[in-house]
Amino acid sequence: MSRDVTEAEFRRLLTLGLDGIERWECGFRSFVTHASLDVPAEQAIRAIDELVERLHENYPFFHPDYAGQMLRPPHPITLAAYTVAARINPNNHALDGGPATAQLERECIDQIAAMFGLREPYLGHLTTSGTIANLEALWVASRRKPGKAIVFSDEAHYTHARMCELLGVKTIVVPVDGRGRMDLAALEALDERDDVGTVVVTAGTTAVGAVDPIDAVVAMAKNRGWRVHADAAYGGFFACIASEPAAQLEQGAWKALAGCDSIVVDPHKHGLQPYGCGAVIFADPNVGALYRHDSPYTYFTSKKLHLGEISLECSRAGAAAAALWATLRVLPLNPAGLGRSLLASRQAALAADEATTATQVLELVVKPELDIVALVPMKAHEHPKATTVSKRSEKAFEHCERGASPLFLAKWRLPEAFGRLALPQLQWDEDHCTVLRSVLMKPEHLDNAASIVTRIANAL
Repeated sequence: MSRDVTEAEFRRLLTLGLDGIERWECGFRSFVTHASLDVPAEQAIRAIDELVERLHENYPFFHPDYAGQMLRPPHPITLAAYTVAARINPNNHALDGGPATAQLERECIDQIAAMFGLREPYLGHLTTSGTIANLEALWVASRRKPGKAIVFSDEAHYTHARMCELLGVKTIVVPVDGRGRMDLAALEALDERDDVGTVVVTAGTTAVGAVDPIDAVVAMAKNRGWRVHADAAYGGFFACIASEPAAQLEQGAWKALAGCDSIVVDPHKHGLQPYGCGAVIFADPNVGALYRHDSPYTYFTSKKLHLGEISLECSRAGAAAAALWATLRVLPLNPAGLGRSLLASRQAALAADEATTATQVLELVVKPELDIVALVPMKAHEHPKATTVSKRSEKAFEHCERGASPLFLAKWRLPEAFGRLALPQLQWDEDHCTVLRSVLMKPEHLDNAASIVTRIANAL
């Protein structure tokens, strides 16, 4: 890939859905309905042209050679649906703000719930992000188990600690095992003095995609009277291929999601949606009573439940619901629909795993459970210092990005506590070690996952 190809592709994507700049002026004029909003077409075109130039200060997120952070391009149908609905600009807070898109949102939630194996009745809605979705789940947990602690692993997303602080809830952080999953022994060691109310399990940590032993945690929680919240913001959509042999996923953990009290998933990750689309679902619809509030000027158009009556957020873009609904119409949540691209991403990680062994200069932090790989620049049977590995990682990262054929990666500051379990051969002379991390979440990565690993090895 050359930089010229990247720029050309970038420009094409920026103009996706437009008939051409020549016709844009006429389209712009049709949008203006009042003289106070009139803008000369030349000025409008100049502003858009300047915006396009400014947007070039970006990484080529759409390209398979971008294998860094969690960025998956929205599907063209998603973008078209979002644009159509955004022209109306519905608000899914109350039915008078978005009656059509509120119904679309409910249908989306039904499909997501079915993917997780949840049975009616349940309660759920879309959110503007996984962060807000997790906030709602933890808020409900704190109301259902008042005064009790919320437990999560030290590889869980930092959202949980921050949101518990915001809610004024006591937290307990348990360590992880050598695979980055919640340590069951540490969880089991908690007793009545710890006063646990809720355990947060993660279906796909954001560092390496580790999936906690959800089935074992759900069983333990049932015996102890704990609630279980599943943060499946990153990995949740893999549930639709969990039973596929080619995916090589541990089915027990995925099947156990149906036994959790609440689940969060982010359609703006593997669900092909633009940013601004998360979701939360509660197994018990009675939690809706916790949201009860009085807004005498809002909920008057229908006796049906308004989505704002079961959400902490107020205004939410109905266009997000429309985009997700249209996407699921063409790529339903099953192995033959959205699952095809998820399986490609999963197999890309397995291909990267195999290619890593062949390089003899790279090691995996852990074997990938989803589609994230973390690579350590060191040879087999080598015992380098953590600082040495960090320097190698930094050098390879820079070389890959600035080479003639750029490769865009991410970095991860692997904490010593986890690292000592996963990489015992390292000499830990500092409390972290920088390694290379790639999120292979685009299905195109299946075709170049092995070459990505080889290019990293060559950079060393």
